[in-house]
Amino acid sequence: MIKQVKGKWHVYSESGKHIGGPYDSRASAEKRLRQIEWFKKKGHISEE
Repeated sequence: MIKQVKGKWHVYSESGKHIGGPYDSRASAEKRLRQIEWFKKKGHISEE
């Protein structure tokens, strides 16, 4: 979830926890949210 607070954009988890920001543009916040979602789906990187 992305919210605007005091003119800056912040990324929040579904439970409402602040997980990123502030970002100057909504596009930057959306990019970070996509990165977070990608890592969530990919899982942990194992070292071999």
